[in-house]
Amino acid sequence: MFNFAGGRALFKAITRSFLGLGLCGVVSWVGAQGYPNKPIKMVVPFPAGGTTDVVARLIAQRMSENMGQQVVVDNRAGAGGAIGADVVAKAAPDGYTILMHNLTFPLSSVAQTLANRSPFNPDTDFAGISIAVYVPFVLTASPSVPANNLKELAELLRNNKQLQYNYGSTGPGSAVHVLGEAFKRDAKVDMQHIPFKGAAPLKQEMLAGRLQIGGDQLSTSLAEIRTGTIKALATTASKRMATLPNVPTVRELGYPSLELEGWNGLFAPAKTPRDIIDRLQREVVAAVRHPDVVKRLTDMGADPVGSTPEEQLAMFKNQMDQFRSVIREMKIDQ
Repeated sequence: MFNFAGGRALFKAITRSFLGLGLCGVVSWVGAQGYPNKPIKMVVPFPAGGTTDVVARLIAQRMSENMGQQVVVDNRAGAGGAIGADVVAKAAPDGYTILMHNLTFPLSSVAQTLANRSPFNPDTDFAGISIAVYVPFVLTASPSVPANNLKELAELLRNNKQLQYNYGSTGPGSAVHVLGEAFKRDAKVDMQHIPFKGAAPLKQEMLAGRLQIGGDQLSTSLAEIRTGTIKALATTASKRMATLPNVPTVRELGYPSLELEGWNGLFAPAKTPRDIIDRLQREVVAAVRHPDVVKRLTDMGADPVGSTPEEQLAMFKNQMDQFRSVIREMKIDQ
């Protein structure tokens, strides 16, 4: 049995062990002089319209205003986020190409590494900047599905073996892919996995009635959940969300192994000078704590954070270690 629970308590408890580690190579005082003196590219490894994209654009706009240079969002979707991550891994470590990713990053990296398909080394090719926000994941269903929560879905599938339900995720090794396979294992049911390039096309298929089960970070489908065009089956947070007080958690429904707290955070290429990392981290913190951004984020179900680089890297590495055996066990890497 494994446990996806984590979040605030997890990275606070393990941060101390990482504080003495060199995060970004040798600090270069010269490298930060005049930084930034040209636009910064913020790579989002998913299509426009999903939670990661929306969070990135909110932060990029505020960073642009504060830094006096444009921070431009560049969507590079595909391969469960690996295409966009690879762009950043191979970019010059000068602070002008950074990555906005989410919980899928450590999961898909482990899956692709185990399958010898990863174009980069997730352990050595990235430097942490900051966890920008926490955004819980919600598991969802089309209104045509006669189940109102995850427990009812399990009973439905067990009692109707002829049902051929598909569940969608944002790609192989993504958070919902791992959650879907864990649910199938624990509930002893069967569904077919359908990967998408991002949360926006997944949601469109669900709205069109061609996909029965899905899920992503809460803000992706919050509006549709409120209007009833998509049903929320469970949240993966450790407690009920104020934005969805009537939606039970996976733990309440008997699936504690599906509990996890999602996040969006920024990374830079490894060996980016520490003073540039620190400048970017300060700008992220300033952005997510600006009153206008706080309101936008909380309205979409996100919790502004603004962590240190050490906390970001600690969370990332811990989740990779935590999920490696799980992904191997469920053969998600194959």
